Amino acid sequence: MSKAIGMVEYKTVSAGVVAADAMVKTSEVSIIEAQTVCPGKYIVIISGDLSAVNAAVENAKTQHGMHLINSFVLGNPHESIFPAIYGATAIEDVSALGIMETYDAASIIVAADEAAKTAIVDLIELRIARGMCGRSYLMLTGEIAAVEAAIARAKSVAAGEGMYLDSSVIAHPDKKIREAIL
Repeated sequence: MSKAIGMVEYKTVSAGVVAADAMVKTSEVSIIEAQTVCPGKYIVIISGDLSAVNAAVENAKTQHGMHLINSFVLGNPHESIFPAIYGATAIEDVSALGIMETYDAASIIVAADEAAKTAIVDLIELRIARGMCGRSYLMLTGEIAAVEAAIARAKSVAAGEGMYLDSSVIAHPDKKIREAIL
């Protein structure tokens, strides 16, 4: 069995808390994050073996689907996902900066995973709907061609779900910008 993460995003806090409880009662999973995000939505991010995460997310979707916004299960997520979620990524240098925004919380994590697996880039941050009126963004860095490829892949993943909002790539961002985001 492989390591996985999964997420459910709900329109209401009550549905989200009930779903979170059902998820941990369904299978042996750990809660990474369970909290309200703007504008009053509730997200639950779990980890564990792929089969356990899949069972927990499927149960939450089936039993509490009325208020479900989005969900995902990722088997073998890229190792940079977790530090980026917590804002704990240590970045030494920024050659190019990629930024992408989505309309929801779940699609940004899937897009970030795909971006990190597409090219040699470092995820800087995944802002998951906090202070963003429900939207989310990712920031990543690497060589310009790698950043462009990673953002293009992330964009196609989010656009496929109808959640893509905007993206940009900055070659050699100014020192003041680098200091502000690192």
